[in-house]
Amino acid sequence: LAALPTLEEWMDDVRAVMDAAGSKRAALLGSNEGGPMAMLFAATYPERVSALILNDAYARLLRDIDYPWGFPPDLVPQFVQQIEEGWGTGRTVDLLAPSVAHDERFRRWFARYNRLANGPRAATTMFAMSWRADLRAVLPSIRVPTLVLHRAGDRYIRVGHGRYLAEHIPGAKYVEMPGEDNLYFVGDTETALGEIEEFLTGVRPLPESDRVLATVLFTDIVASTERSAQVGDRRWKDLLDQHDTLIRGELERHRGRLVKNTGDGILATFDGPARAIRCAQAIATSVKALGIEVRAGLHTGEVELRGEDVTGIGVNIAARVMDAAGPSEVVVSSTGQGPGGRLRPALRRSWHPQPPRRARGVASLRRGGAAGVMVERKDRFDMPTPTPGVPYVLGDTGAEHARLIRLNGTKTFGACIGLVGAWSRKPGSTQSVSDTGR
Repeated sequence: LAALPTLEEWMDDVRAVMDAAGSKRAALLGSNEGGPMAMLFAATYPERVSALILNDAYARLLRDIDYPWGFPPDLVPQFVQQIEEGWGTGRTVDLLAPSVAHDERFRRWFARYNRLANGPRAATTMFAMSWRADLRAVLPSIRVPTLVLHRAGDRYIRVGHGRYLAEHIPGAKYVEMPGEDNLYFVGDTETALGEIEEFLTGVRPLPESDRVLATVLFTDIVASTERSAQVGDRRWKDLLDQHDTLIRGELERHRGRLVKNTGDGILATFDGPARAIRCAQAIATSVKALGIEVRAGLHTGEVELRGEDVTGIGVNIAARVMDAAGPSEVVVSSTGQGPGGRLRPALRRSWHPQPPRRARGVASLRRGGAAGVMVERKDRFDMPTPTPGVPYVLGDTGAEHARLIRLNGTKTFGACIGLVGAWSRKPGSTQSVSDTGR
């Protein structure tokens, strides 16, 4: 790409799009390199602009005598060379999004995003154009309502750029936000979105609930105390490191999120139960190569988000579900309610023979949002001994135990807890776990 369109040509594109959409006036948002074009458009066509929002933008990138926060001109060639050499590799994440620089998945995504957007030469041509732009003389001509947002610790476009815009655009509102990220879609996005919504509508948005629906996975190494005593502290630490590496790999492969390590196990969340079950099975299988076994429990329900952690009844239930598992077993709670008050078949599995087991129950969950299904018992529930090779439908209930979903005159979620063995898709009769919860 030999040359990019001029700012005037970009403005013509904006007008063409607005005309095609039948838009007489619009609010413009310019972020980073988009800021100069948005400012020039607002100054040139104020009748077409209802509001101007500038996010981590600038009037000029290069340093000047009266513009000390700009980029040193003598370092531009070196910077452009680094951009060209590192384009499409994710290397720029350290500068543009330091809060997620440790996230290899984001780094790979951003590298691919760069490659799909531009080649290295086109990217350096765009940056060269950015260095030449100087909109300082235009700022006093902007007469539309303007909101300037800037992150205080932005490493790429320093906060002095935003303060300068607010001081020189008549009547501009300036909001300085915490954070180091330059990319507007990384870090604390809620603060910026709230400021923009209030600026455009006059109403501050209500905070969103910190409760979300998730599938929660707990794992635990079986007989970890005895095993660590057998192999010694040093060997046990090596085993734990290998165990953690295997689990992180399976979580990444199945798109799970590691919340935290729990000593000899992990707590993770997924956006759906199918991948969570496959991940738990893969973990239970893969760790056997280390000479250890794990047990796992899964539950789908509402959880409370507290920073990077998750809490709430859904997490507690998942932990109790795991308590019902034996070595190399994955235990799941049945989820979802079908038409007519019947619980949907949740999973179909072949069972390995196991003795009856007990787990502490949880009071019934009213239909307030939790998708998990639990047994209405004050003390415990029993799990029947299955017949080897006979497929079971977990959570399939008939009229004989419809009472599980009719408690205290209110429709609630009943529940089954079932052991997960190998998949079974063979046609034929099925047997429901009808005595669960009796």
